[in-house]
Amino acid sequence: QVQLVESGGGLVQPGGSLRLSCEASGNLLSIHALGWARQAPGKERELIAHITSEGVTSYSDSVKGRFTISRDNVKNTADLQMNSLKPEDTAVYYCHVLRYYAGDYLPTNYWGQGTQVTVSS
Repeated sequence: QVQLVESGGGLVQPGGSLRLSCEASGNLLSIHALGWARQAPGKERELIAHITSEGVTSYSDSVKGRFTISRDNVKNTADLQMNSLKPEDTAVYYCHVLRYYAGDYLPTNYWGQGTQVTVSS
């Protein structure tokens, strides 16, 4: 079992920045990568970034160049630095665990409770 706790959401103006943090606990050896996903009202959940245990990162096109994921293997945390935020970034953001399988990193059933990010003037 893995437990994930997110923090750092809130209200920010367009063009602003916000930093989300995810702390993992439990069976940490089962974590091949940590990632962030988001879900806006009426839309499907979107995987936006992940980082492997070796520090290799991957981003969706929608956030590439604006968001940066980082990981602290000692503290077992994964942060998401979000810059140049847009109203369309408004969503509930979820931290989640990925496992390496058949050449790719795939989501597992381990998800945090989510944190709301609202980008509005």
